[in-house]
Amino acid sequence: MRLGNWMADLRQALRTLRRTPGFTVTTVGMLGLAIGAMAGMFSVVKTVLLDRLPYADPDRLVYVTASAPGSGLPEELGAAPEFFLQYKEQSTLLQDVALYDNFTSTLRVGDRVERVRMSQPTNTLYSTLGVKPMLGRLPTEQDEDTAVVISHALWTRWFGRDPSVIGRTYDVSDKHRTIIGVMGPEFRFPRNDTMLWISQTIRPADIKAPGRFGADLVGRLAPGATYGSAANELTTLAARLPERFGGPTAYARLIGQHRAVVRGLADQLLGNYSGPLWVLFAATVLVLLIACANVANLFLVRIEGRHQEMSVRRALGAARGQLLRLHMAEAIVLAGFAAVAALAIAAVALPIFLSAAPALIPRLDEAGLDAATLSFTAVAALVSAFICGGLPALRGSAPDLSRLREGGRGLTRQRHWLRHALVVGQTALALALLIGSGLLMRSVYELRQVDPGYDTRDILTFQIAPERPELKDAASFARFNLAFLERLAALPGVQSVGLIENVPLNEGTSLMPIRTEQMSADANEGKLLHYNFTAGDYFKAMGIKLLAGRTFGADDHASSRGNVLVSKSAAAMLWPGRDAVGQRLQRRDQTAWETVVGVVDDVMQDDLQTPAEAAVYFPLVDTTPQGGRTVSSPGYVVRTARAETIAPEVRALVHEVAPEAPMYRVFTMARLIEDSMLQLSFTLLTLGIASLLALILGAVGLYAVLSYVVDERTREIGVRMALGARATQVRAMVVGQGVRVVGVGVAIGVLVAFAGTRALSSLLFGVQPLDVATFVAMPLVMVLVGLLASYLPARRASNLDPIESLRRD
Repeated sequence: MRLGNWMADLRQALRTLRRTPGFTVTTVGMLGLAIGAMAGMFSVVKTVLLDRLPYADPDRLVYVTASAPGSGLPEELGAAPEFFLQYKEQSTLLQDVALYDNFTSTLRVGDRVERVRMSQPTNTLYSTLGVKPMLGRLPTEQDEDTAVVISHALWTRWFGRDPSVIGRTYDVSDKHRTIIGVMGPEFRFPRNDTMLWISQTIRPADIKAPGRFGADLVGRLAPGATYGSAANELTTLAARLPERFGGPTAYARLIGQHRAVVRGLADQLLGNYSGPLWVLFAATVLVLLIACANVANLFLVRIEGRHQEMSVRRALGAARGQLLRLHMAEAIVLAGFAAVAALAIAAVALPIFLSAAPALIPRLDEAGLDAATLSFTAVAALVSAFICGGLPALRGSAPDLSRLREGGRGLTRQRHWLRHALVVGQTALALALLIGSGLLMRSVYELRQVDPGYDTRDILTFQIAPERPELKDAASFARFNLAFLERLAALPGVQSVGLIENVPLNEGTSLMPIRTEQMSADANEGKLLHYNFTAGDYFKAMGIKLLAGRTFGADDHASSRGNVLVSKSAAAMLWPGRDAVGQRLQRRDQTAWETVVGVVDDVMQDDLQTPAEAAVYFPLVDTTPQGGRTVSSPGYVVRTARAETIAPEVRALVHEVAPEAPMYRVFTMARLIEDSMLQLSFTLLTLGIASLLALILGAVGLYAVLSYVVDERTREIGVRMALGARATQVRAMVVGQGVRVVGVGVAIGVLVAFAGTRALSSLLFGVQPLDVATFVAMPLVMVLVGLLASYLPARRASNLDPIESLRRD
């Protein structure tokens, strides 16, 4: 019987809503937009953050790194091969462990040659993660480094899903290797863009120089083990490494300071993205609450307009529960329509969101309108129905029968409190979002003011990977690169050219211990500095200032004089208070001394938020004794006013000089700057859209309330004007009422933002979560919007004809 009553009420609600299309469309539009935004963000959050990693027992997978407090080294060191062996053989709390790294290298399949993202993990990676190939087999120790497992994406794009690819041999990272397996589409470890995995076996005899940190290590906890207990055990095991593998005094000293760090693998893979995604999801929740407050206000207006009807129903014997059910039926019907609209909006907006988001967010491309998202949308719509319709329905189910004698007129000011409270809530939530957007806007502005130490305009950078028999050592690669630099410099419009092994904002640099003559022989660890190899007019092309001495000349790449350049910070670290030019330094594992011929400015290598690195620059050819280092595919830097359009000419030149070489990582420095800020800019854009929507909804809510108040007080306003009140006084009265409501909302919103903006602290740059300027400017914006929303109904009130107002019923 109760279900039958509900069905009857729902049919009645449909007929009633059909007669008020304006109310229906407005309500469905506001709720649909808000629910659609939240449903889309739920799909993203669920896929990226809530779904379990596609590995066996993912909760037991951990990422293992290390710290060395007091050593002056980076906060996290990563791992080294000897750590892998020690943990694998002796740990009781790690069931399995694997070492891996990431890099780009050349893949050649027939005439197709490209640089792709690769990884070379130990063969234990697959057992550690608990994964199996979709086709073929996994590598074993007998494969050494000759076997390759490819991703499903590579199998699809390059091989057309041909199963006979198993057993074929191709040129992979400068060596012939055989494809032995194809992974499933869900396996994308450790990055979305990893295309293949090269087999690797590490044996104790392979550890020639312990302490080569920087690799990544993943393990599987034994049952009952915790992060803390595993970290303690691994720290103890690491302390025995110098005894087993030897190494210099510096290595033993570092191991003495070593502390293992163990965290969940999911936290490691998602750490940079979880904060922004939760912030954006919270923003959509706030937008939905604001929309619900708006719709609740519309329901209150609608219920007041139907007061006469409800009073008659009540007087004729209708129970309060029947009236309550009738009002809630309308809210449920509208929420149902809003859910349908929300799914349509999410279906359109979600692909746009995904295309604008950073591409390396794990599993982001898997987000979609799946069953969980559909269920979430239905629940969100139902909850919205109760939020929007609950209080109005309670009020509408208890009509004041005494007002029947007044024909439904005479709404008292006390009955406005609920609508005003809803507007206060809207204003507070909208202001909290505005302040968050303001902080991110300030961060983007501050980031754009950072001086990275080089120019960011009129510069093209790219890499090529020439591979031919005559390019077999450092000298031959140097001759090729220097000759190609001359060809580049001859292109029309090119001002200067140079090359660098690791282009800023594109690739990171490695660390190397550097010792000076002033350091004692016992302290051979020296200072740990970043290093790079360069040639041509790199510093001129990049606009990096020469502070002292000179840069490299042609002779520096063709002799064994061993000249080097140092950055300003490196000079201060190695020779504090002294002139660095003419000083000598020595690299680890080498006996030769190299002379500093120049000091250049510091540059930001990884991104604009990381302080500039202390660095040493070596000539392209490492001609010092015990050297012979090969820089096979450096980054070329071309300064030209045609940076945005010159790439086709450069590509043609590459094809002419080295037709076998792929041209890759083609960027302008302006593009790299934008990419380095992509996560912050994307978060700002998304939160800014949510804030703008919240601001509009808040203004609409205030306008609707004041318009209704003016309508209810038409007779009163007419009396005031008939007694001599001026139009300006009437406008001031209505605007003042709106400003009071907005003022209360602003005060509460500031408190909400004060408590909530700390969640943004990890995203901010150059601005504090409680930035005074933002906390002053955004409330002023809110007040101005409130004034505008108040003025429109105030103007209408001041234009009323007193005679017509008094004649109104």
